[in-house]
Amino acid sequence: MLKGNVAYIDGANLYNGVKSLGWNFDYARFRVWLSDKYNVETAYLFLGFIPKNKELYESLRSCGYVLVFKDVIYDRTGRPKGNCDADLVVAVMKDVYENNCNNAILVSSDGDYTPLVLFLLSKEKLGVILSPYRAQRCSVLLKRTNARISYLSDHQTVLENEKAPDADETA
Repeated sequence: MLKGNVAYIDGANLYNGVKSLGWNFDYARFRVWLSDKYNVETAYLFLGFIPKNKELYESLRSCGYVLVFKDVIYDRTGRPKGNCDADLVVAVMKDVYENNCNNAILVSSDGDYTPLVLFLLSKEKLGVILSPYRAQRCSVLLKRTNARISYLSDHQTVLENEKAPDADETA
């Protein structure tokens, strides 16, 4: 069954990218913007699962994201690692082969997705790459694909939350 456009969001790349921009990203506005601008019916947000963030996860769900979790491991310094790249690639490939989306909208600046982007281009299934980083920090490997790339930094007025987050807020 053919559906509308689907967003596949690398949660860590989105979070770190907009954090590097220095403004308060609004996930609720982003979800609405994806729907309005790119006809996104479903927005998958891939991220590592950390039990203490359950409130954040509920907030993201209430904004309309479908959360796809990866088990987290911790490095020697205690920093969580939940690399979701492979999970995201498998989900996109599955949806394309099962004809579950018109176009894939990829939200990441990570060059590791280059083979996926090339595949989507060959199948005419890539809508756009939305880069959370400025143009200078988006992977040259993604740029070399000649895929359409839009930079979230160009949409700050639409995607920024004007109110400052609480000191303990993480997203």
